[in-house]
Parts: sequence; structure tokens; C-alpha cells
Amino acid sequence: MAIQLVTTAARLRTESARLLKEKGGSSQALVPTMGALHEGHAELARTAVGQNDVVVASIFVNPLQFGEAVDLERYPRTLEADLALLDAAGVDLVFAPDVDEVYPGGEPRVRISAGPMADKWEGASRPGHFDGALTVVAKLLHYGMPGAAAGTGVPAYRAYFGQKDAQQLALVQRMVADLNFPVEIVPVPTVRSADGLALSSRNRFLSAEQREAALVLSRALRLIEERANARQPLDLDSARALVESQPLVDLDYFEVVDPRTLEPLAENCRETPFRGEALALIAARVGPVRLIDNVPLDS
Repeated sequence: MAIQLVTTAARLRTESARLLKEKGGSSQALVPTMGALHEGHAELARTAVGQNDVVVASIFVNPLQFGEAVDLERYPRTLEADLALLDAAGVDLVFAPDVDEVYPGGEPRVRISAGPMADKWEGASRPGHFDGALTVVAKLLHYGMPGAAAGTGVPAYRAYFGQKDAQQLALVQRMVADLNFPVEIVPVPTVRSADGLALSSRNRFLSAEQREAALVLSRALRLIEERANARQPLDLDSARALVESQPLVDLDYFEVVDPRTLEPLAENCRETPFRGEALALIAARVGPVRLIDNVPLDS
């Protein structure tokens, strides 16, 4: 069956319920995206398809996440290509609403507050970004929630997020836990190109020279990961120096944090052998493009 496109929340509920009934399904998944999809999104979709009976992907460029109108207008819209990618991954339904469907009457007066976890790292350079992200994720999680399927009760409900956007993932997990959303958040590992660069919709704006320079981000993260696996001191300063040695890369932050709180580790980074769990976060500007990346650490 070919993938089905719906543009209203009412139609999404009707069609997902129909599919659950037809399949005798016991699980439904949501894969939220902003479009301009790449292989990383395809991996999200394939993972969801492999674990659920009905899979919905959303495509919505959320205006609340953009500080500047020009950035919102610049964001690529590639609906036909996105549909083809999701169809090949086995997704059942694509929910692609317009702004008036998601925000009837204009921008919402009540929003999700992302709290102190959103004030640092990406939030420090993009004030309000995560409030907007969590507000739309909360709405999408409600839109994608399955109803009771005939004879099966209420299906399991899962939503899939990439680990590349580590801060967003941590905030979504915190929101779902703190506000008791009836959904399981499933992280999916970062997908990288063969040379190690994390896949991103922004990579298309890099020149060949800039793209080559951007590889220093993944090399520095890999260096930290190797030291963590060997239970060595992480020596974050030398890893930062590696990034700063690349003249086309302007480093914003490079830090090792607690994966649950996003607070910098109090130890392990310089002289003591690494132990426990952590997350190495990096962000830098390469030419006109801001790139983020991360790697989980577990000794």
C-alpha cells in the first residue's frame, strides 16, 4: 500500500484508527520531523516500522523554533522527496499540516516552558528555541496518539527521536516524564556519512572546503570516546585545541555533561580516569552553517 498523506488532525485520527483496525494492530508510532529529510530520518522511520504496526511521520516546519523570519523562510521544503523517502522506509501515514492547523488563531498564548535545562548549550544562542520545540512536540504527540483498536485495547504508543539532537531529546524525555505523557520516547543513534560527519539538513549549505573542515568535530568527539572507552582521563582541553586548530571552524562549545541533567561533569575531564556515563556535546559554526554533534560515553 502506498504511503498516505493527510493534512488535518481529524483525518490523521480517522486514518490511523482505520489502519490499526485493518492490521489488528497493537502499537502505533510517531516520527516527528521538520522535513528536508535525509538518511538519518530514514533510519528513524525504519526503526519505528520495525517495532510498530502503524507508523505516522509528521512534517511541519515549526515557526516557534525560529528566532528570525529569514531563517524560517530559508528552511528547505522538499515534500515530494520526503514522501518518497518515508514511503521507501515503510511509513503508513504522513501528517503534513499547515500552520493554521497547528496554531489556529495564531501563535499559542500558552506554551511549554523548557526550564533551566534549555538555558545552556543550544539554548544559550537560541533563546526560546526549546520552548517552541517542546510546544509543538507536545501537540504532535497528542495528534499522533492512537485510539483503542477493536479487540486489542489501547495500543502501545512510541515516538522516535534522533540522538544527534541530544539536548532536544533530553528535554522531550524530561517533558514526557514530568507531565505524564502516555508515550515511550525511543532514541535512535546518530547516522553519519562514511567520513564521520553527522547527517544534518544543514550540511547542504556547506561548500566542499567547509565540509572537509567540519570533519574535525567528529574527529574530536571520537578522540574523547576512545579515551572514555579506555578509562583514561578525557583531556577535554586537548580535544578543544584540535577543533580550534581548524581555521574554518569557529567553536561555540565543547563539553562533557551528565546525560540526564546536561550539567557539566564535576570530574573525569582532565586528570582522573573516566568512569560512569556522560555525553560529549559540541557545536561550532563552519562558514554560514551552525553544526552540532555529540557522542554518548560509557566506561
